[in-house]
Amino acid sequence: MSAPDSDIAALAAELPDGTVITDPAVIEGYRRDAANDPHPGLPRAVVRPGSTEDVQTVLRWANAHRVAVVPRGAGSGLSGGATAVDGGIVLSTERMRQIRIDTANRTAVVQPGVLNSEVKRAAAEHGLWYPPDPASVEISSIGGNAATNAGGLCCVKYGVTSDYVLGMQVVLADGTAVRLGGPRLKDVAGLPLTKLFVGSEGILGVITELTLRLIPVQPPASTVVALFGSVQDAADAVVSITAKVRPAMLELMDHASINAVEDYSRMGLDRSAQALLLIQSDAPGAAAEEIAHVIEACEKAGATEVFATDDPEEGAGFTAARRLVGLALAQLGTLLLEDVTVPIPVLPELVAGINRIADDCDVLICVVAHAGDGNTHPVVVFDATDPDMSDRARRAFARVMELAIALGGTITGEHGVGRLKRDWLPLQLGDDVMALTRRIKDDLDPHGILNPGAVLS
Repeated sequence: MSAPDSDIAALAAELPDGTVITDPAVIEGYRRDAANDPHPGLPRAVVRPGSTEDVQTVLRWANAHRVAVVPRGAGSGLSGGATAVDGGIVLSTERMRQIRIDTANRTAVVQPGVLNSEVKRAAAEHGLWYPPDPASVEISSIGGNAATNAGGLCCVKYGVTSDYVLGMQVVLADGTAVRLGGPRLKDVAGLPLTKLFVGSEGILGVITELTLRLIPVQPPASTVVALFGSVQDAADAVVSITAKVRPAMLELMDHASINAVEDYSRMGLDRSAQALLLIQSDAPGAAAEEIAHVIEACEKAGATEVFATDDPEEGAGFTAARRLVGLALAQLGTLLLEDVTVPIPVLPELVAGINRIADDCDVLICVVAHAGDGNTHPVVVFDATDPDMSDRARRAFARVMELAIALGGTITGEHGVGRLKRDWLPLQLGDDVMALTRRIKDDLDPHGILNPGAVLS
């Protein structure tokens, strides 16, 4: 899929000045997302629309000329969902940054280029809160969050992005703009099409506006930090904790990630710990009871140290350490980031299996997790200049996904399938569901222009 330069010039003439960029030096910065695909395509242009109408113009043109369109938010994605394709265009929503808070309806109406953290700050000015809380909160766009159905640190109690998207405007492949849902907490009129587009990774349409549900700001959280002599013990504690309570946060870091963060930022973490659990409770009137259960569960699982605090600043410090894991691990080498999720009762089996895979493949796999909902991020660290190690890393990556599926889990809990995990999707979903997915894709995008190569091969 490509278009002559004259056709791209014609597209540029239909859009505001500066919307279409063909400078190779600028294009280079849009070829890959944070998955850092070593072999991205070379797009013909980058297009940065400022409105729904601009997006309609772009997609009408692309559909008519059969040009591939790769939608892109802030480029923080970790599955290769925004990797450019040869001869296509990258449609960046970075200029679409309007935001409006409706206090009466407790909603935020936002364009997709607004960052998650900006939604949170705007809501907070009115005593409201937008809960979805990915580790990339400061750098990821709300449109990208919706496209991948992002979760994060708070999702164990408060849910993922789809739980807060009440409505949207989306532009289909032929340039038709449709409004789905709206500022209503209950609405079952027609098929749940809003849910279809949340998590669709840009293969069905381009989201140009979102109506998000907000909730009142929650009370300050109490925090427990528990250290363990093994990741297995920490996983056992997670099963015990979640059997009785649903904390506001339940995060896990293994020995390698603890030390990587400490090397990166000197936060005073215990380097000798083999695993760390970070647990928070904000249950009004019941936090003390929840914290008592958490402490008891950690101690019974063999915690070597348990620390509890009601000081919000201390709790925020440990949360900041957890958010730094990605940056810290990047200092160790090239990363293959997993995002597998399993039912919580088999979390210990997943952790044990990952350790075996690391040993078998002779690679370092660092385990961090939104452990409270079974969502783990095993990170394979390797030297990309070493062909043998690179091959072993890829084999380990594949085996972790296969293990998750065998345990009744999924190859992705929040990062999306993108291009990085596409080949394993049929193993999880099966032939019938894959065929249904293709039928939906083909009906909405008959010429296959939207994010070709993502999710579906």
